[in-house]
Amino acid sequence: MAKNIVEVACPHRLRATRDAMDVIQGKWRIPIIISLTYGKKRFGEINRDIADISPKMLSQELKALEMNKIVKRTLYDTMPVTTEYSLTPLGSSMNSLLEEILNWGIHFRNEVVGK
Repeated sequence: MAKNIVEVACPHRLRATRDAMDVIQGKWRIPIIISLTYGKKRFGEINRDIADISPKMLSQELKALEMNKIVKRTLYDTMPVTTEYSLTPLGSSMNSLLEEILNWGIHFRNEVVGK
């Protein structure tokens, strides 16, 4: 018996969703991405944007986001070397997703946490 399109599409959609969640899951990745939606930033600027993150954790998360082609790291030949982070086109493609997460978060706070 042939599988219908729903049976074929569901596992594919679940794998794609899992892939996306693997890239953005965790406490710090979305805040880092949001910080970079406002433009290129140096490490210290991102660290100041996200008050509770340790420099070690920020470094680890930036490396993971860079490995997944969400963040681009650019080194400048200055003394000392300047490092700048920015979103790649793939990272920037999450802007509408981030906006939806924000909207849902506002709705959630109103419904569950209270105004």
